[in-house]
Amino acid sequence: MKFVCKQSVLSDALNNVSRAVPSKSSQQCLEGIKMYVDGNSLELTGYDMELGIQTVIEIQSEDHGEFIINAKIFSEIIRKIPSDNVTIEVDDKLKVTIRGGENAYKNKTEYNILALSADDYPSIPTVDRSDMFEFSQAKLKNMIGQTIFAVGTSDSQPILKGELFNIQDGVFDLVALDGFRLALRKEPSGTEDVFNFVVKAKALSEVQKLLNDEDTAVNIYVTKKHCMFEMNGYILFARLLEGEFYKYKGSIPKEHTTEVKADTKLLLDMLDRCSLMIVEHTKVAVRCKFEGGEINISCSTALGNFSDSIPCDMEGNDVEIGFNCRYFIDALKACESDRVKLQLGGSLTPMKIVPLEGDEYTFLLLPVRLKTYNT
Repeated sequence: MKFVCKQSVLSDALNNVSRAVPSKSSQQCLEGIKMYVDGNSLELTGYDMELGIQTVIEIQSEDHGEFIINAKIFSEIIRKIPSDNVTIEVDDKLKVTIRGGENAYKNKTEYNILALSADDYPSIPTVDRSDMFEFSQAKLKNMIGQTIFAVGTSDSQPILKGELFNIQDGVFDLVALDGFRLALRKEPSGTEDVFNFVVKAKALSEVQKLLNDEDTAVNIYVTKKHCMFEMNGYILFARLLEGEFYKYKGSIPKEHTTEVKADTKLLLDMLDRCSLMIVEHTKVAVRCKFEGGEINISCSTALGNFSDSIPCDMEGNDVEIGFNCRYFIDALKACESDRVKLQLGGSLTPMKIVPLEGDEYTFLLLPVRLKTYNT
């Protein structure tokens, strides 16, 4: 079996497909990429039994066949070959010869490595294409970027290791929470169909990398146990998380007694300065005072003390409240706006972070009891 292809095209495909390949696996075949040659097309598949990425590129060939090749080694070889075109031959004993054409220095590069039989490679689940919806790639990429920071990491609540796709009444809610914070991003769904499923954060991170910044569509197919994203010549398969997601709507406060409008960068910079005094394992909270048209941030740790303030527009009661500094920073970074609105109902209730106008995003931070952590 022999085929010729563009080095840059093959390298890009390998780079993307390899993201679904585990670095170590009890099944050696899973550490490789399955290559399926069918005339002038080459299908590449990476799969770790939870996540699969597949694409097809154009090649020059008259042969048919398949083999598995180590993803890391093969990707590095193709990336470093000094040639516009690459020739790959596979013999009956699965010895793979990789050649680059002549370059400016008249030298020809050649590698010889061993492949594996594709017979033992697991089949990617078949996804029924009847239940699907289309959505803007640019919007979905933005929605993932604004919520994925709040995904849980605890093994005790595996359902929170993913994000909820809740689509109903013409609205698409993408939700992440970890028990201490919540991130909700919403957009018109463009469909009256109803979908409710949870996708693992790892899969969504890879989806985000494959999406573009244009308003072209990504097709999303959903079954009981799997979903599939189809975009830009790539197909990503993901096993859905099982279980019931937290009923997030009831946790978002409907009322507030204090509303603060502040410059996002000024607030972020102040929290960043404060974070220099906080060692992560100490779990010291930042003390936030909203009073007199100012936001004052302070903390006291084993390293020392910090205090700073910025002006704000404020309505309602003065509030003193504690927060995890990193969580506060993560939420503000996700706002992507020059100014932000903070809504509070007292020192023991969650703070809601929303845009000045509209409701396209909502971030919720649970307070930390100051007397527990500060000295």
